[in-house]
Amino acid sequence: MQDMSAAAARRTALAAQGLASTRSRSRPASTNAVHAAIDTTGLLQIDSVSVVVRAQYAPVFSRVGVYDRKIVDDAAWTDTARRPRRLVEYWAHEAALLPVEDWPLMRWRMELYRHGRWGGAARILDREPALADDVLAVIAEHGAASAGEIEKHLDVDKPGRKGPWWDRSDVKVVCEQLFAAGVVSVPARTGFVRQYELSERVLPEAVLRRHVDERDAVRLLIEKSSRALGIGTEPDLRDYYRLSRKQSKAAIADLVEDGVLEQVAVRGWTAPAYLHRDARTPRTATAAALLCPFDPMIFFRPRVERIFGFHYRIEIYTPQHKRIHGYYVFPFLLDGQLVARVDLKAVRARSELHVVAAYVEGDRNAHDIAPRLRAVLRDMADWLELEHVVVGDRGDLVASLL
Repeated sequence: MQDMSAAAARRTALAAQGLASTRSRSRPASTNAVHAAIDTTGLLQIDSVSVVVRAQYAPVFSRVGVYDRKIVDDAAWTDTARRPRRLVEYWAHEAALLPVEDWPLMRWRMELYRHGRWGGAARILDREPALADDVLAVIAEHGAASAGEIEKHLDVDKPGRKGPWWDRSDVKVVCEQLFAAGVVSVPARTGFVRQYELSERVLPEAVLRRHVDERDAVRLLIEKSSRALGIGTEPDLRDYYRLSRKQSKAAIADLVEDGVLEQVAVRGWTAPAYLHRDARTPRTATAAALLCPFDPMIFFRPRVERIFGFHYRIEIYTPQHKRIHGYYVFPFLLDGQLVARVDLKAVRARSELHVVAAYVEGDRNAHDIAPRLRAVLRDMADWLELEHVVVGDRGDLVASLL
C-alpha cells in the first residue's frame, strides 16, 4: 500500500477542487473558466442564506475570482437551442445544482422518495389523495409555477402554520414531494422561490430515457466524488452525494478492483484513504481564497478537521450571545492551509462589504495573512459590486487589515 504524507494528501485534495493554484486577478473570468470550475466541483450546493451572496455563487468565485454570476444563472435556468441547460437542481449534497447528465444517477433516490421524503408529505397525501394530481394538472395547463401560484389556481387557503424558519402549506409540501420523486423539476427560481415544472419539459429526452440501476449509479457517483475530492476516506466519498455506508463500501470495492481508486495510507489519518487514479499532487499550494460555509472543499466538517486541523461549525442557528466567531464565517485558505476565520456581511444599501470579525487561526502571524486577505476582500467587494470594504473591531486579525 502506498504511503502518503498528510501534507501531500492536503495538496492533492486542494488540486482536485481547483484550489491549489493562484488565480489571475487581471480581468473577470471567462465563461469557459466558470464552467470548468463547476465541472471541477461536480455540484454546487444551494442555500437560502444571502447575507453575503447565495451559496451557489461563492465556490466559483473562490476558484476563478471575479466573474459574472449570470454565467451560473444561465447554466441552471436558461434552456435554448443555442444555450441548452447545463445544470439541474436536485437533492445531491442537500439541495444542489448538478450537471443535467447526472440527473439519471439520482433515479434510485427519486424512487426512494416516491412515497414521501418527509413524513408530513405522506400524511397530507393520505388526507388529500387528489392533491398531487391537482397540482400536476395546474402545472400541465399553466406551465412552470411557484407553490403560491399553484395555490391561487387551486383557490386554496393556506393553513396558517407559520414558524420562525418555514411556512409550508399542503401545496408546497406536495410540490416538494413531487420534486423529490423526480416528477417535477425546477426550470427557474424567482428570487429564491422554486418554479415547478413537469420534468419532461425541463430535461432533454435522452436524459429522461436513461435508466441506471442503483448499484451502477452509486458506483458512478462515488467515482465522481473521488475525482472531485482527489483523495478521501470512505465517509468523505460517501458524504459528497449523501450516500449510505452500505452503498459506498460496495462501490469503493468495485472501483479499487478496477484500478480507478487506489487504497493508500495517509500518515496521521486513522482510516484508509482512496486516491483517484487521475489525481495530481502539486509540489506547492499557493492559492488565497475565502471559502463559504457550503463550499464543497469544506462542507463535510470531519474532513476539514482531518485535512487542515481546523474545527469548523456554522453558527447561523446559534443564539448570538453564544457565537464564537460570527454569523456567516468564511475560512480563509492561504498557501494550502486554513489560516483565518472571517465573518462577512454585504450591506448593499450602503455598497459596503463588512468584515464583522476576523480571527487568526492558531499561532500564525496576522501581519503575514493580512495583505493577502485584504486583496481577496477587495476582489470580493468588486465582484459583488460593493464600493467599500469596512473592517469592524472584533477579532485579533482586524487591526492588521486596517
